[in-house]
Amino acid sequence: MGSSLLPRLEALGWIVDGRPSTAAHELLVSIRAAPDPEGTLQRLIALAERSRLDVGDRLLSDLVMLAGASKGLWDSLVRHPEWLDPASPTSDDPRHLVQRRMIDIALADLNGRWGLEEVVTSLSDLADEALAQARTQVLATLEDRFPGIEHLPFSVIALGKWGGRELNYASDIDLLFVYEPGGYSPDDSRRMAQKLAGALIDRLAAPTAEGIAFRVDTDLRPEGSTGPLIRTIDSYRAYYERWGESWEFQALLKARPAGGSPDLGARFVAMTEDYVWPASISPDSIRALRQLKARAEDAADPDDIKRAPGGIRDIEFSVQLLQLIHGRADPELRAPGTLPALAALTAGDYVKADDAQALAESYRFLRKLEHRLQLWQLAQTHRVPSDRQQVARAMGYRDGDQMAAAQFDADLRAHRNRVRKLHELLYYRPLLESFAAIPASHGYGGLSRDRAEARLEALGFLDLRNAALAIENLTTGLSRRSRLMQQLLPLMVDWLADTPNPDLGLSQLSMLVAASPDSAELTGTLRDRPLAAQRLCRLLGSSRMVGSYLDRIPEFLPRLADDRLLLDLPVAEELSATALERMTMRPGREERMASLRRLVRRRLLRVAAADLLDLVGVERVQGALADTADAAAGAGLWTAAEEVGRVPLAVVAMGKWGGRELGYGSDLDLIYVTAGSADVATGLRLAAEFAAVVGSPTSDGAAYRVDSSLRPEGKQGSLARSLDAYRAYYEQRAAPWELLALGKARPVCGDPDVSEGFQEIADRYAFPENVGIDFVRSIRHIKARVERERVPPGEDPEFHLKLGKGGLSDIEFLAQLWQLRLGRTHPELRTTSTVEAVNNLGGLGVLSNDEADHLAATYLLCTRLRNRLFLQIGRAYDAFPVD
Repeated sequence: MGSSLLPRLEALGWIVDGRPSTAAHELLVSIRAAPDPEGTLQRLIALAERSRLDVGDRLLSDLVMLAGASKGLWDSLVRHPEWLDPASPTSDDPRHLVQRRMIDIALADLNGRWGLEEVVTSLSDLADEALAQARTQVLATLEDRFPGIEHLPFSVIALGKWGGRELNYASDIDLLFVYEPGGYSPDDSRRMAQKLAGALIDRLAAPTAEGIAFRVDTDLRPEGSTGPLIRTIDSYRAYYERWGESWEFQALLKARPAGGSPDLGARFVAMTEDYVWPASISPDSIRALRQLKARAEDAADPDDIKRAPGGIRDIEFSVQLLQLIHGRADPELRAPGTLPALAALTAGDYVKADDAQALAESYRFLRKLEHRLQLWQLAQTHRVPSDRQQVARAMGYRDGDQMAAAQFDADLRAHRNRVRKLHELLYYRPLLESFAAIPASHGYGGLSRDRAEARLEALGFLDLRNAALAIENLTTGLSRRSRLMQQLLPLMVDWLADTPNPDLGLSQLSMLVAASPDSAELTGTLRDRPLAAQRLCRLLGSSRMVGSYLDRIPEFLPRLADDRLLLDLPVAEELSATALERMTMRPGREERMASLRRLVRRRLLRVAAADLLDLVGVERVQGALADTADAAAGAGLWTAAEEVGRVPLAVVAMGKWGGRELGYGSDLDLIYVTAGSADVATGLRLAAEFAAVVGSPTSDGAAYRVDSSLRPEGKQGSLARSLDAYRAYYEQRAAPWELLALGKARPVCGDPDVSEGFQEIADRYAFPENVGIDFVRSIRHIKARVERERVPPGEDPEFHLKLGKGGLSDIEFLAQLWQLRLGRTHPELRTTSTVEAVNNLGGLGVLSNDEADHLAATYLLCTRLRNRLFLQIGRAYDAFPVD
């Protein structure tokens, strides 16, 4: 405390005998905690000397925060100490009205009696009142020159923060003037309106010794500062129709009549709705708004809490863009204020509740900070000073374990980082341009059944009645799910229209949403991950199998937005370890079988999604499906052994499984091998139990169909044999086609020694030293018989992908026969892969390189077509369809 203040404090009775009086002690303690303690004390002394406030007066204690936080308002109070008495007469000067009322608002704000909403609403109402007072006074002064001017239809339209009823202490008031001739000539009415508008601006904004009431900004009018100050509704309409820009329509979102003729103001706002809420918004308009925001951001000081990244504009522009896009179809979003609009966006599920709450908290923090910065000198500033201590104290921070400034800085950084993250999430939300471009009338939830069917027919849907019914089921009602689907369906229906079967896709979408335990959570995921929604439409309109699996695996949906997750397809060893771990965690046979089927289903879904989205080629699909079957076999064999006991046994994959060429609908061709004859009895029980664990249907479906008919003697032969028995059979009795099939043999699980022993047998007999003409003739006979007898009735053999001319069977038999002929002397041909065998035959000169390339490409094409047909139809179908 400066020594010069001591006599003044003693004169006021605050200091007695060199010590604070009892009454002054509490006051001086609160002054010490104020944002500017020394200045606060001086300002309170000056006021007390003029007003003779007693030190024990509660009003004086109430004024401490104002004295420390606002030198600008305090100067007004010192000039007018009579304002401390609520009963003192009010002035007819709008400047006095504004300053006196602003002191009351600031006291309620600074002392915590009002929150942000009450403060900004009161400031906005104060501007309305000041305008009304100024208008009354201006009309009185103009009446002599312009008789009847008070009857001229004239309205003041508030824009910006004033229009949204969220003014700051130092805000400009953004406005437009609109008039109509009424009963006057065009020239007379224009002159009167021009004079009235100019006089109002002067009355509110012309500086005097008492300052100003409000700064007035008319630059949001058409053509800015170069355009006419006043216009008629028709003139505004003509301008907006021909020249209006996106940012002008964004500004009109907050337009409201603030003074003058209420009817004229209401008609002006109604006229603007066609431009603020058009049927559709072009992507260029969205980009223009973003570019304008980016330019203002680039020019901002990093400490500017309004324009810089993470500032107030990030929140306001995010909210306004979502309003402009979605408010066309949803009138509930057309609130001019930021917080009410954010609440409406949350209620309509356009913004997640957690995100909205975070934005609202940060908005209140930043607006409070903006107010504290502006209150000091009533200056239009948004820059946080480098010395943070005073503003931190004004924000309510006090020194503790950390200095107040450090606490404030940490919170400010956290709020700005959070705001920026959410701004980028919302303002640049993927597909906003697509939402904007969809006509508001195409929100299916608002269409009649006839109009919905007409729209669907135009998009290529065939079953119009059921499609319209599905849309009705998805969008009807007030549930969160229904509201979300009303937002999403216009886009999703367009995406479904681009799929092979839009009707199937829409039907499966409806069933998926209905079957989901938390359909609102599911639709929320689609809203927040539009790429997942778009890809989901593609999958549902392309595959009945995927649709049936998704009904039971809704948690898969978020993966659709991430290529990395979709392509995360662990190989057999890793997948086998996971499958075996799941089996060991389940208590019994039924639980293990269910877990095995869920594992297979999830894996098939992931592979099919990556396939249908063209993220993987057909060879990767075949390998991933084979890895899945290998893992399932290992887990199935372990589970079977838990039931019937263990014995040295191996499961050997044959056919397409052995060749790692599985399709979605493939059976698992296999044979069972035991170590010795003594193991066969137990091996038979183990093989039967394995087939049941892997292949029998349950409430969770079947994992695979198991086919052991390629074993010696086919279905008449023993289900399991010993190594010696297999060796004797292939040496003495095997038919040529069985040796040909042996070329695909691949042990996949079970006893390692048995697996190695059988692989030696397979290599020996699948690739013999000599292949006679009778052997080859037998193979050709078998192939001809297969082509003749196995094409299902009604399917065109000319266009059968497997057995037709030039199909898979031609290529497989060609490759396997040459492998059998030359495999003994050319080890590179001892492969179970058809494509690899064909390529190696090209390398050996058996085929030309062009022939080998053509055969491999044809094999992969036919395989891909078979896979796609299975996914579409949900069952094996090898004939090329007519449609």
